[in-house]
Amino acid sequence: MNFMSLMTQGGAVSVIVAVLLLTMSIASWVVILWKAWLLKRAVGDVARSTAAFWQSASMQEAVGKVAAFDREALVLPLITASNIEAGNTLATRGDKSQQLTRVLRDALHKVLLKLQYGQVLLATVGSTAPFVGLLGTVWGIYHALIAIASAGQITIDKVSGPVGEALIMTAAGLAVAIPAVLAYNIFGRYVGRIEADLEGFARDLRELLIQDTQ
Repeated sequence: MNFMSLMTQGGAVSVIVAVLLLTMSIASWVVILWKAWLLKRAVGDVARSTAAFWQSASMQEAVGKVAAFDREALVLPLITASNIEAGNTLATRGDKSQQLTRVLRDALHKVLLKLQYGQVLLATVGSTAPFVGLLGTVWGIYHALIAIASAGQITIDKVSGPVGEALIMTAAGLAVAIPAVLAYNIFGRYVGRIEADLEGFARDLRELLIQDTQ
């Protein structure tokens, strides 16, 4: 008995559960592949960009060098945000230290949102997919019990289909959840590493610009 016949035998609930698990799997794998590519580039970009910045003779030279390495635009937004211009708004009032703290914090938050994008989806899939599969499992067992009750006796041909469907749903739920959980944990470590590097760079950049104004 193939998978499609099992789904047809399980009724609308089994079909809905299977489609939902398939959708969750496709979405999580798209995010996994995209984030793996993004974070691989980001780790190298941040290291090269910050090194190029500190090896530059001026801020103008630094911007040009960083732009050449910062393919994912993680370091350059911090540098451009620190270019504070005079004005009459509340944002431009206060001393230079306060303004730099605010603009660098805001720029850092935007960069980190880009790095963390997709983490919620992976966490959601990893935590809910087993329960979605369990719903299909319960439904398959329910069909097995109905088949036993209608037959009046336990026979292999009456219960093999529903039980097989239940086992497939359990395995499908785990197959969807496990890659999402592993990717969430691995990507979380990389995001934390990049976040620490960017926070350190933003702090050093702030101190440098404050010293230049003194």
